[in-house]
Amino acid sequence: MKSSLMHPPADSAETGSSLGRDAWLRLKRNRLAHACMWALGLIVALCAGGAALSLAGVLPDPNATHLDQILEGPGARYWLGSDALGRDVFTRILFGGLVSLAVGVVATLVSVVIGVTYGAVAGYVGGRCDAVMMRFVDILYAMPFVILVIVLMALFGMNLFWLFIAIGAVEWLTMARIVRAQVMALKRQEFIEAARSLGLGHGAILFKHLIPNCFGPIIVYTTLTVPSVMRLEAVLSFLGMGVQPPNSSWGCLIKEGADRMTTSAGLLVFPAAAFAITLFCLNFLGDGLRDALDPKGAKD
Repeated sequence: MKSSLMHPPADSAETGSSLGRDAWLRLKRNRLAHACMWALGLIVALCAGGAALSLAGVLPDPNATHLDQILEGPGARYWLGSDALGRDVFTRILFGGLVSLAVGVVATLVSVVIGVTYGAVAGYVGGRCDAVMMRFVDILYAMPFVILVIVLMALFGMNLFWLFIAIGAVEWLTMARIVRAQVMALKRQEFIEAARSLGLGHGAILFKHLIPNCFGPIIVYTTLTVPSVMRLEAVLSFLGMGVQPPNSSWGCLIKEGADRMTTSAGLLVFPAAAFAITLFCLNFLGDGLRDALDPKGAKD
């Protein structure tokens, strides 16, 4: 009897839990963030599936013009009506959403690569190098982002590839500051001293130990950067400096709808609603991930 109390059965031992699983459970408890995650997945699936169905001929071609069917209301042929050139608004919203999401994701990845590398190097090296690098960031912060992107687009041409690069090249500044602060706090930890004692070089310490330990803040700010990039693309498209015809994005569709909002309000309301719902989901998902990945939350 005494030995059974001292040595409980193996089945009664508590099972361990990883940090990722704990973060996932905290995210599931945040009902709004969890619902936004599923809603965002549904939006992506609708845009991708609608584009595939359009290319397969099941849905109308978003660029096919029908001048005898301009500005028609919602119906069996055009579910959300047609625009000033007789094009199907529903499929144009799906294609536009795919382009806007692609710009948001790709440009954000560009900004993450630049910002993480730049901030990690500045925080790890420190000293005068860090001071010079961060003063350069302060100078870029003082410049208006939209004007800088317009200059880059005017220099290199207005196409999707350069739009990705131009937006990503101006959205990395906050990421660099976040990663720099994390690296400066981590480089004094014991595991970095142990890595140095094992003879690891600076590159291995930086990219194999320091940056992976910054993944939490990086993931959170990445989810918050995507809507910021999408808003910037919408502004550029509204000004005619973003996605160019015959391609469309939600920003282009909102611009077209704003020009005809007095005669056909649906051209503005439908793409604006899709854009607003997507930004809403991205922002609340980012807030939920921030709470889930917060190290202090693990103690709750």
